[in-house]
Parts: sequence; C-alpha cells; structure tokens
Amino acid sequence: MNKMTSQSQLRFALILAAFSALGPFTIDMYLPSFPQITQQFGTEASLVQLSLTACLVGLGLGQLIMGSLSDVYGRRKPLLISMVIYMLASFTCAIAPNIVFLIVARFIEGFAASGGIVISRAIVRDVYNGHELTKFFSLLMLVSNVAPLLAPVAGSGIISFTTWVGVFVALGIIGIFLVLIVTFQLHETLPAVQRVSNNYIQLLGNFKSLFKDRQFVGYAIAQGILIGGIFAYVSGTPFIYQKIYGASPQLFAILFGLNGISIILGSQVVGRFTHVISERRFLLLGLLLSGIASSVVLLVVLLHGPLFALVIPLFFFVSSIGMTSTASFPLAMESQSHMAGSASAILGLLPFLLGSITSPLVGIAGEYSAIPMGVIIFSASFLALLAYFFLIRKPTTRTDTVDAVS
Repeated sequence: MNKMTSQSQLRFALILAAFSALGPFTIDMYLPSFPQITQQFGTEASLVQLSLTACLVGLGLGQLIMGSLSDVYGRRKPLLISMVIYMLASFTCAIAPNIVFLIVARFIEGFAASGGIVISRAIVRDVYNGHELTKFFSLLMLVSNVAPLLAPVAGSGIISFTTWVGVFVALGIIGIFLVLIVTFQLHETLPAVQRVSNNYIQLLGNFKSLFKDRQFVGYAIAQGILIGGIFAYVSGTPFIYQKIYGASPQLFAILFGLNGISIILGSQVVGRFTHVISERRFLLLGLLLSGIASSVVLLVVLLHGPLFALVIPLFFFVSSIGMTSTASFPLAMESQSHMAGSASAILGLLPFLLGSITSPLVGIAGEYSAIPMGVIIFSASFLALLAYFFLIRKPTTRTDTVDAVS
C-alpha cells in the first residue's frame, strides 16, 4: 500500500484523520461552554474541569486496552465497537442532570473515543514504515489538526443559538458518521496471520518488552510530558482568556483556533523537510522551542502581562507540539511492527494520563489566576528535555556521531 496514488493516499488520510481527530473534538468542542455549564449546574470551575479530567483519563486508559485488543482481533472490529459506544455516550452526556452524571458520562465518552485515536495510528504503522511513515503521519497530522481549529469554533457557534447540550448532540451525530465509515469504507489492515495471541499474559509481556526499550520509553515520555503540558493550556485558557482578559466565547474560539494553525505548521515542517533534517534533530529542535516559549509564558503570567504577550509565546509553544509529535511517533514506532497497537497505546496513554493530572491543577488558584498554567507548561517543557538527554540521546560513537549531535 506504500505505492498509493496521491489521490488514494489523501482519501486514506482523510478516513484515518476522521478517527484521530475524535480526540480534539471530544476535548475542545465543549470548552467554550465551561462557564455556561458552571452556571447551569451551580457548581465550581474545578468540578467542570474535572469533567475534562475524566474524559482524559478515559482517553488514556482506553487506548491501553483498545490498542492491545486491536493487536489480537484486528483493527476493524474493535474500532466499530468503540464508535458505537462513543455515539451512545455522547447522547448520554447531553441528558446529564447534574455535574457528577456528566463527569461519569465523559469518562465513558473518552474511553470510547480512544479507539479511534489508537487504532488509526496502528493502521498507519501497518501500512507504512521509514521516511514514508513520517511523511504520511505528517499528512495525517495536517488533516486531523484542523480539528482544534474547528472544534472550539463549532462549539461556540452551537452555544450561541442553543445550550451546551447541543454540543454533545453534535458529538453524537459525529459518532453516527464514524460508525458508517467503519462499516462501509474501512478495510482490515492487520491480517490474521500477523495478529498476536489472545493470551493476555503474552500481551502483558509485550508491554514489558516495550518498557525495557530505553529509546521507546524516552520518546514516549518526552512526547507524553509535553502534551500533558498542553492539556494545562487547553483546560486553563477558557477561564484565563474569558475571565481574566474578558474575551468573548467567539474571540476565545479564534485565539484557540489560531494555535491549531501553529500545530499544523510545526507538523508540516517535519514532514516536508524530513529528508534533509533527521527526525531526531527535529525532535530536539521542537523540545528547545517549547522550553523557550514556555519560559516566556511563565514570565508573562508572573508579571500579569497583556493578552497579546501571552498569546504569542503560546502560539510557539503549541507549534512545538506539532514538531515533537510528528518526529517522535515514527521514531518510536519504527521497530514495533509486530505490536503496533500496544506501542501506539502507550504513546497515547501517557499524554492523556499526564493531562488528567495537569488539567485540574490549572484551577488550583481559582478562575482568576494564570500562574498555575504557566508553571505547569514550563515544568513540562523542562522535564521533556531531561527525558531526551537521559533516555533518547546516545553517546557519541564513530558510527552515530550525527545522531548524538541531534
């Protein structure tokens, strides 16, 4: 399938992007309605943010399970089941009578959405390898990263003429659409002869061998910690932009969507120039960019700087995510063809697991403080750099001098 025409490759990317974009839509689409949900349920901002945390936990744990199941039963059947559950969970969120019910339903919704994310990435590894894997993954990122641009805009548009309930009705309709795609458009990419045994002890052994792979662990931790930091941005900016700086839901959606463009730029730079600059060097450049940008963000929030002074470094911080994610995924997956689902699960688990920790911490100082967000993304950038230098970077030898420098 590496010899696809450009047209068929784009069609294939669009199909997979529809599933990988389910995460951003599930997370971002209801962000503009945070203040509305807080008011309707008469609850605190931290509890509304907990609904995001529950979704992130579901997304993380679900990837671990769905990725493993896809190695055993193939990609198509687990994907179809998860999409049916997602559709039902989304409609359930729409009828939530209180914040506790919503939190539980959001966990189930996130768990189901995880199937789309982890299995779509495993399918990419089934079909591609080497630089072709990097190029196609950057194409997938280009398409799927439109979701962070559209999701908050769509969410703010929906709540402008209805309530937050309409957001989850829309997500349920998206779930119906994805069920139809799996049923009629997606073919199985993992032949039965290449699947692993349904011996769950062996599945646990697969995870054990992955965790023994120092390079793989390094890529997973560096990517996971950095994306965990961006979830602090995702959870914090609805209140920071709207409560502290007085931005309207529409302006928030524009500013949030602007950073969706930055992710696209970061990922496409890697895909376009990977034949000139190695993925490892791009990963380091992205980590350094995140470190510089997050330092400026922390300085701005400590000094209570103006909105534009916060938006600019956040743009570059988010663009670094596009670079590091696009570079680290093919590096981590390259040698994992026999258990791509499990490897993809770990790569997907860590960001959402860490995001579930950072998201509620953003609100620890209340709705009118941006300092926790600044501290968290700065810490995430610093720890990701440590992971690179201690786990990924190899000692200089006569045969890998270039890699050691990068």
